[in-house]
Amino acid sequence: MEQARKDFLRNLLRAPGPSGFEQAPARVWRDEASTFADLVDRDVLGNSYAWLGEPEGPSVVIEGHIDEIGFIITYVDDEGFSWFDKIGGWDDQVVVGQRVVIASEHGPVRGVIGKKAAHLLKPADRQKVTEISDLWIDIGAANKAEALERIQIGDPVVLDVEPLEMTDDLWVSRSIDNRVGAFVALEALRLLTDDRPAVPVVAVAATQEEINMSGALHLSFRVKPMVGIAIDVTHATDYPGSGKKTDNDVKLGGGPVLTRGSSINPRVFTGLREAAEALGITTPIQAAGRASGTDADAMLRSGAGVAPGLVSIPNRYMHSPNEVISLSDLADAAKLIATFVKTITPDSDFRP
Repeated sequence: MEQARKDFLRNLLRAPGPSGFEQAPARVWRDEASTFADLVDRDVLGNSYAWLGEPEGPSVVIEGHIDEIGFIITYVDDEGFSWFDKIGGWDDQVVVGQRVVIASEHGPVRGVIGKKAAHLLKPADRQKVTEISDLWIDIGAANKAEALERIQIGDPVVLDVEPLEMTDDLWVSRSIDNRVGAFVALEALRLLTDDRPAVPVVAVAATQEEINMSGALHLSFRVKPMVGIAIDVTHATDYPGSGKKTDNDVKLGGGPVLTRGSSINPRVFTGLREAAEALGITTPIQAAGRASGTDADAMLRSGAGVAPGLVSIPNRYMHSPNEVISLSDLADAAKLIATFVKTITPDSDFRP
């Protein structure tokens, strides 16, 4: 992957943006989109749009949600310690002792998540599972008044974790779920600029997937595309204790994953698989008997007549401070999506 693309990805991953507070990464995404898209826009839910072609008539959406899991400040006590709640689904055990960034109106405020030291716990308490209600954030304030000069109730919080290049191909960071989906959506659109498809295409960085998928519902009604390709992460099964029986054999660097199942349009699935075969890209298949747990479900339920497809990036340690992905999987996902989109015409029929 060329350095400019890596820089864009790194800037996306670094920007704090939990569900409902996606403004910072969305600005990074729109700034990049404005370098080549015909039209860049946003809506009242914070969804960001980058168009190739006029936004009218039959179209295709390439979408990845840009929000991440995080926290929100709920209370500041008299001693200046901040209490917080979750935004999205956390394993509370990985939160203990982490450094955080609070996105306040005055700028970033750094702190640490505190818990009573193990030495001070009673034997019975050591056996208990830690919950968010047992933890607090320490920003170094001497009291409540000093803390409230720097932060406010309702400020969003993310873990203070910088992207790390583990190898030439493997990256680790927080917010990989799902900044990489928004990244791939725009990279697929970029690949279409020199050989434009027969229909307008819009890449979307959608909001609020981690809490209610309202961003994908809203964009479905706004755009009413004939096809909507959601891009998300999925569980890699190449580490100890992973679930191959449910998620199949999925490896980092083993290719983007295609989902087949009840919430996926069969013609879109077939088209994506054929595009991958034409490119020589390996695409493991995951089965979803009911719902995929992604924005593809929201597109299906929207009632806007979208034929949904799903392309997923293998991810180790999802919803943790250190998610791991392969850059080659990102590049291959963008290529196969762009190749599939170029097969779509205004007369394409995606009825099963």
